[in-house]
Amino acid sequence: SCQRSSSKTEDFPWGRLHPLTTFGNKLEKDICGDTSGHYQKLLVILLQVDMEAEIDEGKIEKDAKDLYAAGEGKFGTDEEKFINILGNRSVEHLRKVFDAYKKIAGCDIEESVKGETTGNLENLLLAVVKCVKSVPAFFAESLYKSMRRAGTDDDTLMRIMVSRSEVDMLDIRACFKKMYGASLYTTIQVLFSHHSTLMQPQ
Repeated sequence: SCQRSSSKTEDFPWGRLHPLTTFGNKLEKDICGDTSGHYQKLLVILLQVDMEAEIDEGKIEKDAKDLYAAGEGKFGTDEEKFINILGNRSVEHLRKVFDAYKKIAGCDIEESVKGETTGNLENLLLAVVKCVKSVPAFFAESLYKSMRRAGTDDDTLMRIMVSRSEVDMLDIRACFKKMYGASLYTTIQVLFSHHSTLMQPQ
């Protein structure tokens, strides 16, 4: 089945780096040097992995209302509110917030993110939302998109296959089959068979 991810921060794709490691320190410096604004702030928050561990029942409704007020409920967007809530709450807490948000806004949080933000920040917020819902489904979608682009995105394809091979690849494969109606193995096999045919001398 296409399973949800665990509530543990370590199961988030960005939860395997810690700022106390040498690589983590270098990565944070690189992020600060190469990015800016709200996009940079959310990246640094996610890298620090200081998300709250528990579900705070008292904050669920407030967080949902705050997200609505920061986007759909006003002219313009309060990006800081989106960043602070999506970057710092636990996975299980955010799932409950998203459920409450849908009742308040009448639409899914993903739709609001798409409508209220743009560019790199939009892509990063959407990645957070999708990973909260299901990390395996997020990677299944990423793999599918990497193979659907004109000229396969081999770097993304290989990076996901290698980095998730001993983490949750079985779950990713199950999600891929459920979402796209074909096995991941067959899809990759057909893709590279097609590439080989194109590369053969005529």
